[in-house]
Amino acid sequence: MIQTKGYAAQSPEVDLAPWDFERREVGAHDVQIEIKFCGVCHSDLHQIKNDWFPGIFPMVPGHEIVGRIVKVGDHVKDFKVGELAGVGCMVDSCQVCENCQNDLEQYCLEGNTQTYNNKDRQGVPTYGGYSNTIVVREEFVLHVSEKLDLAATAPLLCAGITTYSPLRHWKVGKGHKLAVVGLGGLGHMAVKFGVAFGAEVTVLSTSASKEQAAKQLGAHHFVVTKDENHIKAVKGTFDFILDTVSADHDFDMYISLLKTDGTLIGVGVPSQYVLHPFSLIGGRKTMAGSNIGGIKETQEMLDFCAEHNIVSDIELIDIKDITTAYDRMLKGDVRYRFVIDIATL
Repeated sequence: MIQTKGYAAQSPEVDLAPWDFERREVGAHDVQIEIKFCGVCHSDLHQIKNDWFPGIFPMVPGHEIVGRIVKVGDHVKDFKVGELAGVGCMVDSCQVCENCQNDLEQYCLEGNTQTYNNKDRQGVPTYGGYSNTIVVREEFVLHVSEKLDLAATAPLLCAGITTYSPLRHWKVGKGHKLAVVGLGGLGHMAVKFGVAFGAEVTVLSTSASKEQAAKQLGAHHFVVTKDENHIKAVKGTFDFILDTVSADHDFDMYISLLKTDGTLIGVGVPSQYVLHPFSLIGGRKTMAGSNIGGIKETQEMLDFCAEHNIVSDIELIDIKDITTAYDRMLKGDVRYRFVIDIATL
C-alpha cells in the first residue's frame, strides 16, 4: 500500500485536519499522480456537512486534481512518468453500459465511481485530492498541457467541464444570446466559454457590484435581477440561460427571459426546482439539467483551453487555511475559485 498524507473530515461536526491513510499499489492499468494543486469546490463543503446525503467518513475531499505522474502500470500506454495529468470528479465506471460506450461515463447506468465520498468497484472508500498522491485507472486520467498555469487549471476539472459540457451539448455559439446566472466558480467559467464559442453573453446577477468583473471576463451585457426595469428590458430575449446558482431562487422569473423555444440549463444544485407549468408551456420552453462531461469531452475541454489560453481565476491557499476558505466561499468572498497548494500539506 502507498502511504498517503491528506486532510480529512472525521465527521460532519469537525473541521478538516491532517490524516494519514493508504492508497492501493499501482496496478497494471493504473497511473499514480503526485498532486500539486487541488481546487476547492462548493460541493466539497456540502458533502463534508452531509447536506446532500450521508457521507463516508473519514472523508478526504477534492475532485479538481492536477499534478505529475510518478508511476504507471505495466500495461499503461497513453501516459508516461513525468507528464502533467489531471483527475476530475470520477475515477471509474462500469465502462460497458450504453452511456459509457458513448463516452458519457458521468451518466453510467450502474453509477460512476466518484473521486471521493464513494466506494470503488471493490467496495473500498475513495479519497480525493486534498492529499499528496492519488492512484487512478488510466481511462480516467487526463492529459494537461504544459502551456497552462497548472494551479489555475485545477478548477477546470469540475467548474470548467460543468459549464463547457452543456454549452457544447446545446451547441451554443455564434448567433445565440446566452445568459449566465451567477458569477462564481461556475459562472465565471461559463462566461469565458460562452464568449470563446462566439455567443453574445449577458450576466444575470443580484449584485450590481459585479458588473465590472463580468465585463472584465468578457461578458457583453450585465443585468441586475433585483432591478425591475433591467428585467423588463430583457424578457423573452435569450436563446439559452445557464443557471449556475445553488441557492433556492425564482425559476419562473428566469424562464420568462427566454425566447420561444428557449432553454434554461441548470448546473447549480438548489434544494429543489420549483416552477409553474405555464412558464414552460406558454412559450414551448425547456428546463434542462446537466452534470460534468465524460472523459473524452473533458479532454476536449482541456485541449480547447490550452489552445485558447483559458483557465480559472483563482486564489491559491495553504491547506491549513481550508476552513477559513470555506467560510469565505459561503460569503462569496473569492474570485472565483480557491485552489490548495498541496506543497503546504
